Amino acid sequence: MPADWLADRRTEAAADRILDAAEDLFRRRDAAEVGMNEIAKAAGCSRATLYRYFENRDALHTAYVHREAQRLYRYLTGHVAAIADPADRLVEGMLTAVRSVRENPALSSWFAPTARPIGGEMAERSDVVAAMVAAFVQSLGIHEPGAVDRQARWLVRILTSLLLFPARDEAEERQMLEEFVAPAVVPRSRR
Repeated sequence: MPADWLADRRTEAAADRILDAAEDLFRRRDAAEVGMNEIAKAAGCSRATLYRYFENRDALHTAYVHREAQRLYRYLTGHVAAIADPADRLVEGMLTAVRSVRENPALSSWFAPTARPIGGEMAERSDVVAAMVAAFVQSLGIHEPGAVDRQARWLVRILTSLLLFPARDEAEERQMLEEFVAPAVVPRSRR
C-alpha cells in the first residue's frame, strides 16, 4: 500500500491553521491570557486535535514564536542587506525588529506591560531566536564562536528591554544603540 505522501503537508497545514487562530486571538488580547480552549474553538477543532499538534500551551507558544521569528528575520535581513557598515546595519536591524514587533498587535501582545512578559521569556530560551540573532551577528563580520553566542544573547536581552521598556521615541532608541550597543558589538577595528 503506498504511503500517504500528503500526510506531512496536511499536518503542517493543520498546525498553521491552529497558529493562525492563536495569532488572531493574540491580536485582540495579551498572549499570556489566551487559553488552549479558546484557541481550539477559534481554530474550529477539538481540544484533542489541538493537543495532537501541540502538547501544551508552551509548545504552541514556542511554535508560534519560531514561525513569527523566522518571518521577521527574513524581512529584517532583506531590509538591511544593502547597508554596508556593520554598525549601521546592527542599529537599523535592531530598530527594524523592535518596530516590526510593536506594529504587529499579535506580536506586541507578548510584551504587554499589563501581563506576564512571555515574549522575553520565549526569546531568552528559544534556540531558533538564538540561531537567527547569531547569524545576524556573524553578518556583521564577527566570527569567534564564543563572542557570537555571547553577543547574540546580549542583543536578545537589549531587544527585549526595548520592547518592555521603550525609550521616549525611536530617535532616542537609535541614539542609545549607536552610542552604547554598536561600539560594543562592532568596534571601529572591525568596520
